Amino acid sequence: MEKEKYSEELNVAVRVVHMACGLCQKVQKGFLGNALDDDEVKSKDDDSLVTIADWSVQATVSWILSNTFGSENVSIVAEEDVQTLSKPESAGLLGKVVSTVNECLAQASRYGLKGPDKTLGPSEILEAISRCNSNGGPRGRHWVLDPVDGTLGFVRGGQYAVALALIDNAEVVVGVLGCPNYHMKRDRHNKQQQNHISSEVSVPSPDMLEEGCVMYSKKGTGEAWVQPTVSGDSQYEWPNFAKQVRVSPIDDPALATFCEPVERDNSNHSFAAGLASSVGLRNKPLRVYSMVKYAAIAQGDAEIFMKFARAGYKEKIWDHAAGVLIVQEAGGVVTDAGGRSLDFSKGIYLESLDRGIVACSGTKLHEKLIGAVYASWESSSP
Repeated sequence: MEKEKYSEELNVAVRVVHMACGLCQKVQKGFLGNALDDDEVKSKDDDSLVTIADWSVQATVSWILSNTFGSENVSIVAEEDVQTLSKPESAGLLGKVVSTVNECLAQASRYGLKGPDKTLGPSEILEAISRCNSNGGPRGRHWVLDPVDGTLGFVRGGQYAVALALIDNAEVVVGVLGCPNYHMKRDRHNKQQQNHISSEVSVPSPDMLEEGCVMYSKKGTGEAWVQPTVSGDSQYEWPNFAKQVRVSPIDDPALATFCEPVERDNSNHSFAAGLASSVGLRNKPLRVYSMVKYAAIAQGDAEIFMKFARAGYKEKIWDHAAGVLIVQEAGGVVTDAGGRSLDFSKGIYLESLDRGIVACSGTKLHEKLIGAVYASWESSSP
């Protein structure tokens, strides 16, 4: 029975993330090459961006989880709220979200899920989004969703991710990462394929937009898997086309590739650069939007992800939960910069985080980096 624990939750989570990836691919195609208007992209109070895809994915995932497991049994921690969508001047934006969600849910049967019997109205869509109002905590089950992680990358045609995790009594037990612009690794020993996680701001060709992947894992299995996203009118079949992923065996810093966030506002690039130099990392860092960085480590395209937040910035659980589990089950190590496991029991923030986050493909690299953090921190301030 223990082996089957969380199997249903994983099954549904993978399917709904596949659905969400299809939604995002369609919306992103509409963005690329067209001027964005105020009904498609908004700025939040913290100056980050939110798009119709963010709200639409959140509504879709919320509706599917609540319909499958019962709304009374589902607690969802998610990034977006309905404050902007509920304003009278946002009627056009809400209309686009309603249309996008209904188009996506109408395809639910393709993914082996049950959609609504009739078209959902604006109030039902707003209810689905606002249902994601849990603050998590140390007890109980909580789904954790980032509907579009890396919205800036999404808008610019770069990397982004749909991230869904299940936390049970403060432990991440299911993790799913949908990466619509990130390819499955076809040759596990060909490091030249790293260019497919380039964070350069460029417009992917239409065929590239169909070649993403969904990566997933369940706690305690020691396995992580990847599937291609569903293209065209294909029917999703579980678990066809799934391949097991494993972290890179490289443990020499001189050969390792490390990822870091693109944004400088909440990440201390200078400290990370000094740390990289001190441990002998020679490769230029891959600056990538979103949790695609975790996916890159899990399937061996990179060995290290470092993030050291600037003073005052607090990491949120939806930015890490799914990726952390996938890397760990694929054989990697993820801790804070003090070498401690990340604590998902404190609500929406990773409280008591020691300086930053360090994810590595193996213990040797991880130990070198943690040691370098202790040696370097006194001479540098974030």
